Amino acid sequence: MKKMPLSGKRELHLGLKQNARQFALLVFVNMLVGAVLGVERSVLPLMAQTRMGVASYTALLLFIAVFGFAKAMTNYWMGKNANRYGRKPLLLLGWGLALPIPWLLMYAASWQWVLLANLFLGMSQGIAWTSTVIMKIDLAGHKQRGLAMGLNEFAGYVAVGVASWVAARVAEQHGWEATFWLTLGLTGMGLFLSWIGVRDTTAFVHLEEKATATLSLPWKEKTRRRIVGAVVQGGFFNNLNDGVLWGLLPLWLAQRYEGLEDIGLLVGLYPAVWGVGQLFTGPMADYLPKRPVLWGGMFLQGISILGLTVAASTPLLVIALLGLGIGTAMVYPTFLATIAGVVSAYARARYLGVYRLWRDLGYVGGALLSGWLADSWSLELAFWVVGGLTLASAVFLRLRLPDNL
Repeated sequence: MKKMPLSGKRELHLGLKQNARQFALLVFVNMLVGAVLGVERSVLPLMAQTRMGVASYTALLLFIAVFGFAKAMTNYWMGKNANRYGRKPLLLLGWGLALPIPWLLMYAASWQWVLLANLFLGMSQGIAWTSTVIMKIDLAGHKQRGLAMGLNEFAGYVAVGVASWVAARVAEQHGWEATFWLTLGLTGMGLFLSWIGVRDTTAFVHLEEKATATLSLPWKEKTRRRIVGAVVQGGFFNNLNDGVLWGLLPLWLAQRYEGLEDIGLLVGLYPAVWGVGQLFTGPMADYLPKRPVLWGGMFLQGISILGLTVAASTPLLVIALLGLGIGTAMVYPTFLATIAGVVSAYARARYLGVYRLWRDLGYVGGALLSGWLADSWSLELAFWVVGGLTLASAVFLRLRLPDNL
């Protein structure tokens, strides 16, 4: 196993087993990042209509567009500057940006306050989540990227799902304000653990560069750009449909179910399956061909979104949400592992930042497109269009990715 001295005090080793404690801490920190997001996913769309009186779907979905734009820009900034400033300082910055969120929501006097809170949420998530992604890949080395991403995204999105349900239950029993105290507690814990326990991983990049110096990149530049371009568009449409479901699924379910707890359970099912599924799909990305996993996952997502609109009973609705979660679990860690695998270790943070920039701009596109469709026609049409776009993305991936990827 490759190793490297660190200031004469300890040696660095690449691999998950060799860095188990630090990796486990980063997994838990990412669970807290995901939980902060999960509280908002369940509560804000319903709060907008009942407490804020926001009637227009387009106006309501602006909070997702603001979140997506802020997260996309900070993803890019984070990837560009991770090598310059170090991973841990930026992780702490991400948590610091989350501190105003619960206060803005608790004392929100207008919808503009909520939009400002989501600006902070997007910046926080973009920096904190991207930091944990990059740090885990740094620790894992080039042989276990898929497993590292599977564990990272598993932790984050299971936390999103569980927090969505918990927040809905808390809101139903204790009111909206109680959920924001939950957000404050999660943020404080994340900041504290990141400050005292997380170690910077920039030195691992130099270790991997040294260990792989004699290895050539597996793809020529033209093919590499083709792969990156296909993956970027896949990430964009993945988050486009996720943004639509984030904003419109709770409202659509509210037309069919009365209890906030029932709605929260269904809203949380899809990201929970998405998260748990990545325990299996992450390691798959290290060993199985990536092309069929990527286009197949996007295809399953598209079919499942279309299935939501025709689900005539709760069991059918659950099946559609399960399919959506499985499809997303197939592509999410595999997209990241694919990008990380076609570029050098030093360029990895920058490329991941670019990928996550365009991926999270999908939130903006999804929010604006679906808001316009829902206002002009219906919620169902918004789901149909987004499902169709997701299927088109699957076809594009199948055509553009090399057969031997």
